Amino acid sequence: MNGEKQDIKAPKVSETVFPVDVQECPQSESRGYGETRRGLKSRHIQLIAIGGTVGTGLFVGSGAILSIVGPANLLMAYIVMAFILWNAMNCMGEIATYLPIRGVSVSYYVDRFVDPSLAFAAGWNYWYVYAMLVSAEISAATLVVQYWTSAIPVPALITIFLLVCLLLNIFTVSWYGESEFWFASLKIIGIMSLIIIGVVLFFGGGPHHDRLGFRYWVRPGAFNAYLAHGNTGRFLGFWTALVRAGFAFMLSPELIVSAVGESKAPHRNIPKAARRFVYRLIVFYILGALVIGIITPSNDPNLLQAVTSGKTGAGASPFVLGIQRAGIKGLNHVYNAMILTSAWSSGNSFMYASSRALYSLSLTGQAPRAFSQCNRYGVPYLAVFATTLASCLVYLNVSRGAATVFQWFVNLTTTSGFIAWGVLFLCHIRFRQALIHHNALDMLTFRTPLQPYYTWFTLFLMVVLAITNGFQVFFPGEFSVSSFLAAYITIPLFLALYLGHKMWFRTSWMKRLDTIDIFDGKEEADRLEAEDVPPKPKNLLQKVWFWIA
Repeated sequence: MNGEKQDIKAPKVSETVFPVDVQECPQSESRGYGETRRGLKSRHIQLIAIGGTVGTGLFVGSGAILSIVGPANLLMAYIVMAFILWNAMNCMGEIATYLPIRGVSVSYYVDRFVDPSLAFAAGWNYWYVYAMLVSAEISAATLVVQYWTSAIPVPALITIFLLVCLLLNIFTVSWYGESEFWFASLKIIGIMSLIIIGVVLFFGGGPHHDRLGFRYWVRPGAFNAYLAHGNTGRFLGFWTALVRAGFAFMLSPELIVSAVGESKAPHRNIPKAARRFVYRLIVFYILGALVIGIITPSNDPNLLQAVTSGKTGAGASPFVLGIQRAGIKGLNHVYNAMILTSAWSSGNSFMYASSRALYSLSLTGQAPRAFSQCNRYGVPYLAVFATTLASCLVYLNVSRGAATVFQWFVNLTTTSGFIAWGVLFLCHIRFRQALIHHNALDMLTFRTPLQPYYTWFTLFLMVVLAITNGFQVFFPGEFSVSSFLAAYITIPLFLALYLGHKMWFRTSWMKRLDTIDIFDGKEEADRLEAEDVPPKPKNLLQKVWFWIA
């Protein structure tokens, strides 16, 4: 085997990797227009990895889960979903570290290792689900502002948020990286302070010195039955929590892939982000879910009101309700501002990811070539504009059913996210199989544990979650057309894209392993690795900073 590997040489990057001729972009010869730039540093990648994950799903959406199913189901669902997300990050890290090519996306890797038709459907699925996530986050940000005042018209708020996200994404990518770095830093500081406050209240350090402990796990209880009685109802409660928790975790590893082609030293920065991701998941989500169940009972009348009325902002956050219940005054406005920046940050990240998904589709000939045009800053500006236009769906919040529309976005993106992760896991399985077939598994410099068995398990789980996302509508008295469509409309849409492309182009069902090219583009990755000189800390402070970022 070693002898065979020594004879393997990675061919030069083929011109067919990206059908778009970058020389046709205006002034590309003189200024390098037509392709993205590597302007994201290590600290940008680290914060992009976690910043897109921590959003309104954790700060606000967790309240709805707590109210419906109880604290134990909430905690267990977040633990399971965290390990699914960890595997998604591992899969993305392995592939992206091996081939950190400019303009890549998940659909590009799916095209190379699985099937062009599946890549076409997956690419467009990523584009519209990210655009809907932009709408969902801006919708939440708008309602957060209304916690302070309703004097500002909703269309004006939406326009302001959209324009800021557009401006941060239309200029040089370092602007996006810097803005996301500071936005995500505020989120991390906020969630860490909330966890610390929760620990203090647990041990009775609040103004009333009332030691909470696990009081609310006993009364009103750790498990709430849902739609049925007994063990069946408790299981349905857990499954509901697991499905709903998907929105809080959805599609954050793909933010790393979107940034791969614009990252400096991807061989060093991508594995670093992936390895540290699991620790941050444990701290932010698992500890966060535990704190929520400790400081806020599931039958809190304000929490129930927030869930049933669709209210958001600090008043709907279980963190803030718990702080208010403990008698701590003045922090509601502080954490409302934090939730606002959190939603804004996530919307900013999702606009970046959506535009890069469209850009990658254009490069591979699966979207109009115009979307691959880049401005002088190396930004695919037409793809950014198209994403902004699609995100204008958020203006549906102007109607009286704003809360209902927001919930539609949540259901739509959750189902599409499960589909996207299923495709990602299949792509990773085929990627590994191709490396083994070509006796090149040792060329994989970043390898994660429990593979490929863990990926097979998570792939099966994604299929089940996508199918059961809206199981509630099939219970007596629970069915509504809007809820059914929001839960399942993206499944036939994805199948229509996949089967339509396959019938039109008559592609095979799946590429044979001997036809999969695992070397094209490896030359650039090896060059970047050879040119990378890791920074050396000059003092203890820099050593700590390099370890963190």
